[in-house]
Amino acid sequence: MTSKPVETTDAGILGPAHRNLTIGIVATVVFIAFEAMAVATAMPKAVPDLDGVPLYALAFSGFFTASLFGLVLSGEICDRRGPRLPVVAGAVTFSVGLVLAGAAQSMWPFIAGRAAQGLGGGLVIVALYVTVGRSYSENLRPRIFAALSAAWVVPSIVGPLVAGMLADHASWRWVFLGLAPFVMIPIMLILPSVRAIDGPPPSGPVTRRRRLPLAAATALAMAVLQYAGTRPDLLALILAIAALGVLVPTVPRLLPPGVLRLRRGLPTVVIMRGVLAGAFFGAEAFLPLLLVAERGLSSTLAGLSLTGGALGWAAGSWYQGRPRTTVPRHVLVQTGSGIVSAAIAALGLVLLPAVPAPVAAVAWALGAVGMGMAMSSLSVLLFQLSPVEDHGSNSAALQMCDNLGTITFVGLAGTIFGSAHGAAPSSGTSVPVWVYAVILALMAALAAFGAWAAGRIRKPDPLAQAVGP
Repeated sequence: MTSKPVETTDAGILGPAHRNLTIGIVATVVFIAFEAMAVATAMPKAVPDLDGVPLYALAFSGFFTASLFGLVLSGEICDRRGPRLPVVAGAVTFSVGLVLAGAAQSMWPFIAGRAAQGLGGGLVIVALYVTVGRSYSENLRPRIFAALSAAWVVPSIVGPLVAGMLADHASWRWVFLGLAPFVMIPIMLILPSVRAIDGPPPSGPVTRRRRLPLAAATALAMAVLQYAGTRPDLLALILAIAALGVLVPTVPRLLPPGVLRLRRGLPTVVIMRGVLAGAFFGAEAFLPLLLVAERGLSSTLAGLSLTGGALGWAAGSWYQGRPRTTVPRHVLVQTGSGIVSAAIAALGLVLLPAVPAPVAAVAWALGAVGMGMAMSSLSVLLFQLSPVEDHGSNSAALQMCDNLGTITFVGLAGTIFGSAHGAAPSSGTSVPVWVYAVILALMAALAAFGAWAAGRIRKPDPLAQAVGP
């Protein structure tokens, strides 16, 4: 059984039937994206001001931990009661978190505010996915997911600039407080549409036992694992082993059966989000450092090399969402993964002094085109392959794999870099050039694996199997 969206005679996502919903969803993602981009810029000012440098990592891990739990919680509520409650509760929680962080006078209230933002964001994003699945017909979903990708472009360019100016010339607090009053505006736009599709699926409310305790255990274990990564001692090893002991049995139970075995169809769609996110962001985390340390670029120029990534991602997502694009979805994912792999491999050329540094910006923009094609197509495929009663839990699983893939492979790259840096006789950011080459080769290989694995999205044709060659 597939989802049955609200029937409409309007064929466009900005037509009268969908205009307010589309604008509201895109505006909500813009706010979430701006917060994500701006906070990273403001954090170096906020944490010292709160005398919380030793707790710096918790300001990030607290957000991620709460977000992970919020994703699962939202999925369960959506499949049981519909998306309205998590949309409203998530937006309110996100706003409260912004106020808590902006008004904090010490580090622990600030961390609590960041956790509230993570919980609210996790609740909202899954509920928005479910709303898309129920409200837009199958031929419109590629276009709304393209619009959601485009919603990240302006925040990616403007967010760090605005946050930096506020932090330098006013106060870092305005990065949080200035956004809080506006969060509920797009929610009010989408509420009428959300009410129209609210309620349990046609087959009745879905109740899954023990998922929330599993989600809480997984989130806590990920927080412990991230904390262990900040310590260079025996305790870190003990904590990491304990965290992995929790994650190994809990994570697979929060995902569709067969995900880790790359079972054909939906399980491969879900795991592909983690594979692609891990490869792309694992390379992106060290690209600016590579350009500064090895090619002598300024931090500003190195950062600008990532701007093309936001534009390329939007372009790739736009291409997959065109009505005239007739390429099968699994082929778009395969092609996008191959482009990502080739782009990351091309970054290795920048390690050669004879290769101009701008090659990195070109390669990264092309890699982002592949990401836009593949990631938006995976979102579309999720609803094509999910029964409506599983829209919430599967949307949560997709976002979980995205987050876990990013954390895992960025962390792995950081471990490789940190080990080499600790063994290097010099100080600063200097490491042997081969360290960057190893990280890029690992991420390129991961994306290439994704290009192969994407072939398992399409299930075999039973008739063709019966007839044989």
